[in-house]
Formats: sequence, structure tokens, C-alpha cells
Amino acid sequence: MPGFAPVPFSSAGSGPRGASAALAFTAPRAKARPRARRVRSGLWRRAVVALSNPAATFVFISAVFLGAGAYGAVRGGEYDAFIAENGAPADIAARVFGFGIEAVTITGQTELSEAEVLGVAEIGPRSSLPFLDVAKVRERLEKLALVKEASVTKLYPDRLLIEIEERQPFALWQKDGHVNIVASDGTPLDLMRDQRFVRLPLVVGPGANEKLGEYLALLEAAGDMRDKIQAGILVSGRRWTLKMTNGIDVYLPEFNPAAAMASLVRLQRDSHVLEKDVLSLDLRQPDRMIARLTEDSAAARAETFAHKTKTKGGQI
Repeated sequence: MPGFAPVPFSSAGSGPRGASAALAFTAPRAKARPRARRVRSGLWRRAVVALSNPAATFVFISAVFLGAGAYGAVRGGEYDAFIAENGAPADIAARVFGFGIEAVTITGQTELSEAEVLGVAEIGPRSSLPFLDVAKVRERLEKLALVKEASVTKLYPDRLLIEIEERQPFALWQKDGHVNIVASDGTPLDLMRDQRFVRLPLVVGPGANEKLGEYLALLEAAGDMRDKIQAGILVSGRRWTLKMTNGIDVYLPEFNPAAAMASLVRLQRDSHVLEKDVLSLDLRQPDRMIARLTEDSAAARAETFAHKTKTKGGQI
């Protein structure tokens, strides 16, 4: 797997921040004022003497201007722009000492590209190995729907290993007019945009993605009839209606749908019930099947029935 080679940077870093503490105390009022005046006067005399040295004057003025410049840079946004372009001071220092991220090895991804992984992980030329938070990188990667699990390992001095286990496209789920590709655990991965997934099992309705196991068991029970089933529609979160490829709806019961599926397989084998001119087959009652005819078939059947009744009446 190709690695990622960031553009090297070389810049001076900043040292660790220090902290100072001051000890305060309260002196008697009568003695505090003269002492304070003497201290201020002494400090002023020392400052005048020190600034009479040209070198000291130069250092003092430089420090004032540098401090003012740094304050102005922070207030004006230049510091943030510098960080955005070069990274945090700690990362800059680490890269100077050879601890930048010179190569990234990514394994296990098939649907995700290397650029997508690095972008989500927020790893780039400004990163450094010592100050990279692998827990946060792993958390960012595992927020991707396609990523089931991720592992991030530092390989000092300058390499990173990212191992990914992806969720595999398992089925299609239609809800509110949108078709999503889902994993075996029902997690939506992406919208259906690629025709290579068109033959995946299709379930329809709220919560249908969470009951893929039930639907796949019905497909397994269908045997050779499986190719005639276009989709499974979950009704009220309790039972399945099968949409056949020829448009017929097959209503299955909430309890023991496998037995109803076995009956459908037998009826199809013996009388080719799915080739009849019907709109739906209702198998929700265990001891019977109710067929709803198309309008043409119902009209033809009514006419035939009327003719038989008339003939029978004439004979009587």
C-alpha cells in the first residue's frame, strides 16, 4: 500500500511554557509607604543606569517591540494563520528534530481511498508523530459509516500505521423514497449510486434495515423461487409483505412466516400460482390462501360464474 509523504517543513520551535508565582504579604501602614517609595526609587535608578549601556538599551527596546509585535499578531489573526499553515509550535519543533510523519501505511480499506482516510484522520504535512493523538484519530475514523473498526500505531521516528476494518455492502434499504446501501448489521453506508449493488437484497420501510436477518431467512426458505422476489416490505415493524418481480404482493403472517413461505413454494410448484392473473396472495391465515384477482380476471370470472348459474337455472 503506498505511503503518504508530506512536504517537510523546517522552522524554529518554542520552548515549554513556564509558570511563576508571587508571594504577597501585608505590612504595617506606617512603614509601608516610605519603603515602597524607596523600592520604586531604587528600581528607577537601576533602570536608568542599565539603559545608559547601549547594548542593554538595544535588548530592552527589542524586547518591547517583539512583545508588542506578538501581541498584535495574536490580536490581528496572524498567529492563527501561521498555525494553520505550519502547525502548532510543538509540531514544528518535533519536525525539526526528525519526528515528522514522513510516511503513512493504510491497510484494510477497499471502498475508502487513502486521501479520504488521511482527510478524516486530519493527518498532513503539519503533523508530527509525538504530538499526534491516536485515540482522537481512531475516533474520527470510526465515525465513518464504512469503518467498523480502526487501529492507529506510531512507528518512531517518522512513520504511522493505520489499519481499517470496513463494513461491507450487504443489502439495500429503501425509506422515504431514498435507497441506501447497508451493512450486515443494518448500518447505512451510503446512498445507492452504483449499479453494481443493484442485485443486493432490498428491504423497504422504517426499521427494515434492522431486521435483515428475518428477511434473509425468508429468502433462504424460498429456494428456487428466490429470483421471483424483488423486495421485502416490513409492515408496522411486525410482518413482511413480499413484492414479486411480476408485481404480485404476497402477505405473510407475523408469526411463523417460514411455514407460510413453505406453502407458497408448494403452491408455486404444483399450480404455478404466481403466474396467475392475480394482484395479491394473502397467506396470513394458516389454513387457507386468499387471492385478489385483477379487474380483468375478476370480470371474466364473474361473467363465467353468471353464465354457469344461468345455464344451471335453465336446466332446472
